[in-house]
Amino acid sequence: MRTIQLGTRSLEVPVIAVGCMRMNGLEKTEAEKFIKAAMEEGANFFDHADIYGGGACEEIFADAIGMNDDIREKMILQSKCGIRQGMFDFSKEHILNSVDGILKRLKTDYIDVLLLHRPDALVEPEEVAEAFDQLESSGKVRHFGVSNQKPMQIDLLKKYVKQPIVANQLQLSITNATMISNGINVNMENDAAIDRDGSILDYCRLHDMTIQPWSPFQYGFFEGVFLGSDKFPELNQKIDEIAAKYSVSNTTIAIAWLLRHPAKMQPVIGTMNIGRLKDSCKASEIHLTREEWYEIYRAAGNVLP
Repeated sequence: MRTIQLGTRSLEVPVIAVGCMRMNGLEKTEAEKFIKAAMEEGANFFDHADIYGGGACEEIFADAIGMNDDIREKMILQSKCGIRQGMFDFSKEHILNSVDGILKRLKTDYIDVLLLHRPDALVEPEEVAEAFDQLESSGKVRHFGVSNQKPMQIDLLKKYVKQPIVANQLQLSITNATMISNGINVNMENDAAIDRDGSILDYCRLHDMTIQPWSPFQYGFFEGVFLGSDKFPELNQKIDEIAAKYSVSNTTIAIAWLLRHPAKMQPVIGTMNIGRLKDSCKASEIHLTREEWYEIYRAAGNVLP
């Protein structure tokens, strides 16, 4: 598995992150097989969140793998906090309590990366800074990042937080590529030119923050998977054509499209199917040409100005 550096820190991570949001749908033996299969592929970066399955996903993960010090040192664990029932909460108290819960469920003394899950309108960045300092000094968290945040929100945090923001987890796929499209359609009078995120793609590249695309196979907001969907016939035809050229699956090409971008992204794969996981990992070996990348982009309905 090819690796990249996460943000500005000297943490080498695989280009594929394994999302564990659906792990509570597996039996313990199934979860064990899945985790071991991921490790064998070199995909040893596992993405969690305290709300996934109400915490059950983290518990199932730790129990399935038989978490111990030897196993722990072979994997990179990331989790997220900040979402509560009916609200978002970046208060110092909530962040600290959330991390303690995450560590207990994962049966570990530390997590490698903590992300703030969704922007809290009532964020007090001074409190976030205090929480980060306490978590870092105690050894409970080694690296910090955000999720679903735009540049000004990150800059507000950075005014107070001394730790580098190493990652930003954002929705991005071939069919949900507005952060790419608005950069192509600069100064154009069309919907694709609308900047909905403050040019977050360019911001992350300028500030050496790793973008972690979530829902890389989804269209809309969890409306469905575009692969094999009759809603995207032209796109699937093009993906299948390129997949045949490389002798890989359409899953591989969908992830290879994201990895081809020079921003050095780390897609988060949410499948619990071992076959699809392996197909996703194969994308690490594929380097699409510029022509192929744009052919897929246009086939998704994106029009070049």
